[in-house]
Amino acid sequence: MRVITGTARGRRLLELEGQETRPTTDRVKEGVFSALQFDIEGAGVLDLFAGTGQLGIECLSRGAASATFVDVRGDAVALVKKNLALTNLADRAKVINGNAQDFIARTSERFDLVFLDPPYASGWLEEILQRMTAPEFDILRPCGIIVAEHPAEKALPALPPPYRLQRTYRYGKIAVSLFRRNGNE
Repeated sequence: MRVITGTARGRRLLELEGQETRPTTDRVKEGVFSALQFDIEGAGVLDLFAGTGQLGIECLSRGAASATFVDVRGDAVALVKKNLALTNLADRAKVINGNAQDFIARTSERFDLVFLDPPYASGWLEEILQRMTAPEFDILRPCGIIVAEHPAEKALPALPPPYRLQRTYRYGKIAVSLFRRNGNE
C-alpha cells in the first residue's frame, strides 16, 4: 500500500495486522482519486473509520489543507500516527481515538470531503450517512463530497436535500458512491 501521488508519492504505508481492517484496494483508491482530483487542493478532509489512514494521507499528499482521522481501535489510531510521521504530513492532521457516531454528534467542524468505509457487515454506513446529513449534524461545507465505499450489490439510500448522489463507481465486488452537497441553500 503506497501513496499514489503528491508530496509523499511512492511512500509505503504500514498496515494493520489481522483481518479486522479491510484497506481500500489500490484499484479502488486510484479510481476514487481520479474522480476527486480537482476537489482535494485546499480541502478539509474527514477520514472516518480511518484504519491505516491511507485515504486521508493521500489527500494531504495531494494538497488538502487538513485531515481529521477517526477510528475506534487504539491500534489503528497508533498506526495512522505512524503513517503520518512516515509521510511527513502530521503537521496538518488530527487523529482521534473514538466512535464515528459520537464524533459526528460532537464536532463543530465542517469538511469539504468525507471518506466513509466502515466494516461492511456492521450496518453503520447507512446510519452514519443519515446522521451526518441530518440538519442538526450536517458536517459538510457547501459543495462538499461524501465518498462511501460499500459492497457492489448494496444500493445506498437517497439522502435528503441538499444532498444528491453524484455517481456510483463499481470495481468488481466493491462500489464507491459519491454524494455531493449542493451550494448555499
